[in-house]
Amino acid sequence: MIDIKEIMSILPHRYPFLLVDRVLELVPEERIVGVKNVTINEPFFQGHFPGNPIMPGVLIIEAMAQVAGILAFKSGVKGSGVLFLSIEKVKFRKPIIPGDQIRFEVKVIHHRGGVWKFSGVAKVDDKVTTEAEFTAMVTD
Repeated sequence: MIDIKEIMSILPHRYPFLLVDRVLELVPEERIVGVKNVTINEPFFQGHFPGNPIMPGVLIIEAMAQVAGILAFKSGVKGSGVLFLSIEKVKFRKPIIPGDQIRFEVKVIHHRGGVWKFSGVAKVDDKVTTEAEFTAMVTD
């Protein structure tokens, strides 16, 4: 298990953009499971949407990518950050609201050097809320 202190030593993101609270499972170069606890105190809920708070889909994908970044760095990749190259096959199946705990399950499709392709799902209560494939590049 990887706690928030170690996550912060791996990722350059900080509040309000650090979107991973803990890693539960990690198999280097293969897969990772991370979680985010969603609270009403998230700054994006002030405007998305007043009276009907829903986590923005783009932030769900960003959180999934941060989990994938942890996997890449824990697999021995050297660099200081990760940038998206492409996002494909995104499907939003169910809104994420305050009080939910998101479980991100990300798998490596393939990698070559600093370029990695992942598939991932976000789940709440074992139900898929979001799925995507994405490619990212580790930067210096």
